[in-house]
Amino acid sequence: TAASFWAASVGTETSGSILSPANQNMLVAVKPTVGRISRYGIIPITADQDTAGPMARSVTDAAILLGVLESSAPDPNDAATKACTPPPGRDYTTFLRREGLKGARIGIPRRFFYSETKAPGRERPAGGLNREQLAVMEEAIAALKSQGAVIVDPADIPSLLETDPAKSFLSWSMCSGADNAKGKDANCSVVFKYGMKRDFNAWLATLGAAAPVKSLTELRLYNLAHTRADALRYGQSNLDVSDEMDVTADRTRYEADRAKDVLLAGTNGIDAAMKAHKLDALLFPGASGASIAAKPGYPTVIVPFATVPNAPTPPFPAGFDARPSPYGVSFTGMSCSEPRLLEIAYAFEQATKKRVAPALR
Repeated sequence: TAASFWAASVGTETSGSILSPANQNMLVAVKPTVGRISRYGIIPITADQDTAGPMARSVTDAAILLGVLESSAPDPNDAATKACTPPPGRDYTTFLRREGLKGARIGIPRRFFYSETKAPGRERPAGGLNREQLAVMEEAIAALKSQGAVIVDPADIPSLLETDPAKSFLSWSMCSGADNAKGKDANCSVVFKYGMKRDFNAWLATLGAAAPVKSLTELRLYNLAHTRADALRYGQSNLDVSDEMDVTADRTRYEADRAKDVLLAGTNGIDAAMKAHKLDALLFPGASGASIAAKPGYPTVIVPFATVPNAPTPPFPAGFDARPSPYGVSFTGMSCSEPRLLEIAYAFEQATKKRVAPALR
């Protein structure tokens, strides 16, 4: 899609796997509300956050594909599809108006997403933008203003301002990898690793006799038996820590962590910021808002906007020709707000038209 070989693609995301590649490849993408599109048949990580979504060259194409992917009625195989009501005819193009930014209230979550912030109890600050990225975002904010948007700056997310670690989103991460194995996971959310054990096994069961393995345990053992065939090129630590979970015995811990995820990212997070300022959307740099929106299952639309110097830390080896990196802007809202987000994203896209297809050699 990025190279214009076809109009659109379908991605899946648990926490950033639609938005991040779209950002890196100058694509429009819609990460929908969890349940907007049925997940039945999709290989799961955790049903609490998993969703499919469109990736395309334009907001129009993404809107069309979103309507194609959505069911006209709830899917009996996915209870979450009762969450949102489809627009008439599942036609999202009816929301695409060049004047869609007039009067739109857009919030700027400065703390952490734009400027460095220290989490409670941490010595070093985290987050923030470099000089070039910040300049891009200020240009995007100016473009929004020029189209009649009302900019609320700052519109910080309350759970990121908390000084109590127990109430801070910045102090609450996802348990992943060997460092968060059982016995080392007291201060992180087990939702990811619990959900993978529960939902992957449930998905395998739907395959019946066609399933090449019958459980997450069997998959791990297969990989270990085929290391010479490169089955473990990148390791399987996330599978290992997930397989440690007991779906019955660990359910109480999972439910508590899931409730905390939604509280910090949703209720005291995105919801609190948007309600306090009566916002239509929050504006995140690149795909940086993917994680906080993923936990409560909220929608985001990302639009290509600029390129920035490609200067990672640590730096590339000497002699490596580092091309500028694409950089988009994301509009995030509360549950089922895709129509308004698409309206805002389309108006922004039409006012800026910054997408550049890659040069093919």
